[in-house]
Amino acid sequence: MSKLKKGYFVKGKFVAEGSELDLELKRELKGTDEKSRTDLKRESTELQKLGEDLLTLRAELLTRLQLPEKLLEAIAEYKRITNFEGRRRLMQFIGKRMRQLEPQTLEAIRVALVEQHTPSALETQTLHATEQWRDRLITDDDAVGQWVNICPTTDVQQLRALVRQARKDAKPEKPGLAPRHGRAYRDIFQIVREHLMHPDSDANPTPLDAGLHNPGADA
Repeated sequence: MSKLKKGYFVKGKFVAEGSELDLELKRELKGTDEKSRTDLKRESTELQKLGEDLLTLRAELLTRLQLPEKLLEAIAEYKRITNFEGRRRLMQFIGKRMRQLEPQTLEAIRVALVEQHTPSALETQTLHATEQWRDRLITDDDAVGQWVNICPTTDVQQLRALVRQARKDAKPEKPGLAPRHGRAYRDIFQIVREHLMHPDSDANPTPLDAGLHNPGADA
């Protein structure tokens, strides 16, 4: 027969003496703000995850944080090696270092991670301009010529072939069905986006909306 555990009941629930719940209830009775083991474990897990996310941070954002040298060295070493056990040990070390950082530094890391995953105003503008140019190239016969005037390094034959294919793909199989978008539709988007992100001339960069509001531009 197993020995009965010592304990007591709280609101119909048995609490064993020495259990985590018992210690937490005793702390509450004492009015202490000391964190429970559950709280500490949860914080440790969150900081470990934050350390893993830190490994994905862009170099300029990482530099801006001015993290301790040993933590930066561990991050650089983790990215360099491929050995599983070595990476596991480094991740544990990084997690330990994360727990030693000041709250304001941890918050700065979280802000940097949000910034990395938030598109900039330029990226958003480029996306919209790319979508407009793609749609115009497919629907407007004069658009290819206008685009080439703006981006002369474009492979014209490739672009015209993609436009023809995109127009063909867009025709619905049956009347009343929505237009389809195939690979050519996506390829046109990629070509336009690449040129808008990397203008043909650094000295004379292509405006994102060049030609969009000038239907009468020379073809």
